[in-house]
Amino acid sequence: MSQNIPIKDITPKPRKKKNKTPVDRYNPNEQIYVRAQFGLFQKLRKVMGWVLIVGFFLVPFINWDGRQAILFDIAGQKYHIFGLTLWPQDLLLLAWIFIIAAFALFFITTFLGRVWCGYSCPQTVWTFIFIWFEEKIEGTANQRRKLDQSPWSAKKLSKKAAKHSAWVAISVLTALSFVAYFVPVRSLFFDFFSGSSSVALYMTVAFFTVATYANAGWMRTIVCTHMCPYARFQSAMFDKDTFIVGYDSKRGESRGPRKRKDDPKALGLGDCVDCDLCVQVCPAGIDIRDGLQYECINCGACIDACDMTMERMNYEKGLIRYTTEHNLAGEKTDVVRPKLIGYGIVLIVMLVAFVMTIINVNPMQIDVLRDRQALYTETNEGLIENTFTLKLINKSDYPREMRLSVTGLPEDYEWIGPQVIKINAGEISSLPISIAVDPYDLELPILDIEFVLESEDYRLVSPSRFIGGQ
Repeated sequence: MSQNIPIKDITPKPRKKKNKTPVDRYNPNEQIYVRAQFGLFQKLRKVMGWVLIVGFFLVPFINWDGRQAILFDIAGQKYHIFGLTLWPQDLLLLAWIFIIAAFALFFITTFLGRVWCGYSCPQTVWTFIFIWFEEKIEGTANQRRKLDQSPWSAKKLSKKAAKHSAWVAISVLTALSFVAYFVPVRSLFFDFFSGSSSVALYMTVAFFTVATYANAGWMRTIVCTHMCPYARFQSAMFDKDTFIVGYDSKRGESRGPRKRKDDPKALGLGDCVDCDLCVQVCPAGIDIRDGLQYECINCGACIDACDMTMERMNYEKGLIRYTTEHNLAGEKTDVVRPKLIGYGIVLIVMLVAFVMTIINVNPMQIDVLRDRQALYTETNEGLIENTFTLKLINKSDYPREMRLSVTGLPEDYEWIGPQVIKINAGEISSLPISIAVDPYDLELPILDIEFVLESEDYRLVSPSRFIGGQ
């Protein structure tokens, strides 16, 4: 009789991959049903989202020195930002604001990836509030999917009507709040709902209502993935030391389901239980386990979902975490590096320059225009006369009395026109004046002069030239 014991092959069979049909983001019937997720990063997103939304709605109602704190009065060509009033001549400051914001975005992206997109972008914030209403009215992700797949009924119609009514209400409120930054808010709402606003205002509100409803309600990640240029050029700012949402494949693979008491090493498995929660909670519908993708907005939803699963399985958290490519490869991460330092230095310099410019914004302005018809004229008394037009601007919020004089001419020059003028708040005054000088007192045919504008607390000069003839 043979003593051989039959051998049974217990080699684990390769795990079959799940067939995942890609979601067509352009087809509303195949929309992404984002599963609600709780955790540290989602709490942070929720707090920041509500703060930004409530702030956006309430800021126009804040008063400052008896007027709306932030009001961009395009018709009056005045832009009030708390105690600062800017004029079209000061719009260079607006350009600086955009430049500083761009460099701040570059700095943050180089350091922490697309956290702006995940936590602060208006598209993300408003999509968050729309999904919040969607969950409250239609239920969880699975309930919403079943509702969309079910035939039309009174219950389905009522839920859909309630959801879209809430969306439209938020969209209208958003549009009105946006317009309130350009139109005085205390008259805006009354005039709008009483039907006494202009056609242009109604068209503007309608446009932003439709834009908000479509972007946050329907397109959502289509805007981030296919319309926003930031998703495309972010790779130029990323490096292997940029903190991104990353999956630790060395620890997680091979992935597969198992019981809580099973030893994954004995089964030849990693820590990933292949629960797919990281995909279900992702607002972009991507699988972070496939590596870094440009659709990822660094919101951290997959981190919270994975940490929750790891905690239930009694595994160490951090299978999906904020990390760097160097860290995932087992190398050292250089947090402080030349590119980040460069962005930081430029940002600080620009911020300091901007603040100094804001502090030194002058509430008065003088522009000197020479008469284009004649360089000079000779009066009956034989004096050489030059004609100028002085444009005086009072950019403050109260009337100012301004005094005018000129330097660089002989002491006995003759000023023809008023030298003291009172200009109301926000007024622009054009003042034609002439200056006459005895030609025998002129040492040169052309003299560099300066017009001086003075008030109680400010003094301005504007250069010009006096043409004395041959």
